[in-house]
Amino acid sequence: MEVSRVRSTKSTVPWVEEELGPFGPAALKPYSRTRFAVDGSALLKFYVDIDPEGRRLREAATVEQAALMGIQVRSVLATGTSGAASWTVFRTVPGIPCSIGTRKAAQEYISHVSAVSSRLHRSPAGAATGPSWDGRRSGPVPPSRFLLEQLSRRCRLMPWWEALDTALRPIDAHPVVHLHGDLKPEHFLVDGERVRVVDWEASACGPAVLDYTDVAFHLVRDLVYEGVPPGRVPVDLLTGLPFSGPALAWRLLLWLDRRRVQDIGRVTVHDVHRLAAEGQDATAHRALARTIARLRAADVPR
Repeated sequence: MEVSRVRSTKSTVPWVEEELGPFGPAALKPYSRTRFAVDGSALLKFYVDIDPEGRRLREAATVEQAALMGIQVRSVLATGTSGAASWTVFRTVPGIPCSIGTRKAAQEYISHVSAVSSRLHRSPAGAATGPSWDGRRSGPVPPSRFLLEQLSRRCRLMPWWEALDTALRPIDAHPVVHLHGDLKPEHFLVDGERVRVVDWEASACGPAVLDYTDVAFHLVRDLVYEGVPPGRVPVDLLTGLPFSGPALAWRLLLWLDRRRVQDIGRVTVHDVHRLAAEGQDATAHRALARTIARLRAADVPR
């Protein structure tokens, strides 16, 4: 995989417009704004809200490392800051996002996950759990603490906090590997036989089960929000992936913590215990589907 040399700059965004643009209207996502060059050659991404500069630096570095592993990515043309804005320009690539709208499409998505994971989930020597792949932290941090640190401070006041803390501790014994951090269908761009993996801003080091938990969560949540009844979500497709009930409970809570202020309070201690205690993935994924259906009925935004 050819890796473009990353150009890092502190110059202003108009420089980007002149050299790599012009760019069209912005598409808004919860934590980013993206604009395509009018000639289709580049994608300008602005990072907003949650740790914009950290996400920028992490993604630019990880894309190059992932390419060296043989993973197909879109290369970085330039990256930098302008005032309070953190941004990266990527070379655009052909391909359409994965779909999970049919059973066959969901099977193909899981197959792409397995293929990428075989290259991605390596145990780097001396790496510590934490954001990015460089492993540089002030000291060793157990995976359970790394996960809890991603939840807002208000979560510590929730009735389920202690139950979640206790339930997550067994994953501290898992090997630390490279993680993509957000392996959902839209981050796999398919172009014939070629599959590119994009959006590496959540890359981290930690147990491999965290990436697989993301896969399961997005499959279940997205199908339920598209109107599939919980009992018809094809959770059997997930049974071949590594599984952790506590990690699944944490992933549900992370999603709600980043929604409206009141949404995190919609999950009970019973919900957390039920997901965390499940030793079988199919049963836990069914329970997750029912919980998400309840939250959808309460108008929790996806």
